[in-house]
Amino acid sequence: MIRPTQIAIPTLVRVKDGALDRLGLYLARGGHRRVAVLVSKGLAAPLPDRVTAALNAHAVEPAAWIEVADNDIESAARLFAELPKVSSVVGVGGGKALDVAKYVGFLGRLPYYAAPTSLSNDGFCSPQSSLTVRGKRRSLPATLPFGVVIDTAVCREAPRLLTLSGVGDLVAKYTAVADWKLAFAAVGEPVDDFAALMSDGSIHAFQSHPVLDAHGVRLLATALLMNGVAMEVCGSSRPASGSEHLISHALDATAARPRLHGLQVGVASYLIALLQGENADRIAALFEATGFWDAVAADPFDQAEWLAAVRAAPAVKENFYTVLSSRDVLPEVERHLADDPRLARCVR
Repeated sequence: MIRPTQIAIPTLVRVKDGALDRLGLYLARGGHRRVAVLVSKGLAAPLPDRVTAALNAHAVEPAAWIEVADNDIESAARLFAELPKVSSVVGVGGGKALDVAKYVGFLGRLPYYAAPTSLSNDGFCSPQSSLTVRGKRRSLPATLPFGVVIDTAVCREAPRLLTLSGVGDLVAKYTAVADWKLAFAAVGEPVDDFAALMSDGSIHAFQSHPVLDAHGVRLLATALLMNGVAMEVCGSSRPASGSEHLISHALDATAARPRLHGLQVGVASYLIALLQGENADRIAALFEATGFWDAVAADPFDQAEWLAAVRAAPAVKENFYTVLSSRDVLPEVERHLADDPRLARCVR
């Protein structure tokens, strides 16, 4: 693994209440008077009107206003081909719109501004776009946003399950970094200590106040943002994604009803922490404090699907050493799913 010679980190970062209403100001300050806006299809009112008002207030023209429903690569390529002349691309809403907007900006070599309206995962500030290619989800190279505008008041009003999904994606950094260090010991894969430190520190910041109030949501938003930067620092997904993500990807491919990415990843992180022998208590306490366990237990996962996903997970990503590569973990997983009271509530 070689650290990139150039690291493209966000230049403008606004994480505060009311940030969405200043989006036009931030664009105008950057000299962007003609932009393409990609928004999530069905974005709840009055958010689209607020974006329009914010742009109009500073004479920023939305030369293209596109509602994004699908995140397949064909749609992204078509949007890029049809893009009018603009100086930047703005993504507003949830994961699909942000991933497509990021990829369109990447293809056009245009500055990209991300304005997530929920905090369901760390993808809004990652060096990749999650798109479907021939029906399968792929993480394609992209660039980090030039600007990240997170209206914490808007995110607090998002469905609570989306925020809890973000909590689940955040704790994955514990198990991802542990897997990274296992890979170093087993196969000599280099560890970027600074990237690992960034990832680890972001979790501790949120754990200092694991409450989904104004302060906690701001900490969560900042932590997820820093995870994306950590991936850019080392040129790899290793600081943010390990065996817990492999299980989630396997569930996406095989489960009858895949759930929110962060919910799958969060439960998988706790399971993997038990296999790794570290951080399980920290994860459990954070989930208890935020209500994560109760939310997942209200709509539990299918145990047979999880066992199948654990079997399939090691083959999801080639040459990616994790605790799942170290031994046959299936007997341990079966025991934990049966005996651990938290997992027994969430995976039945």
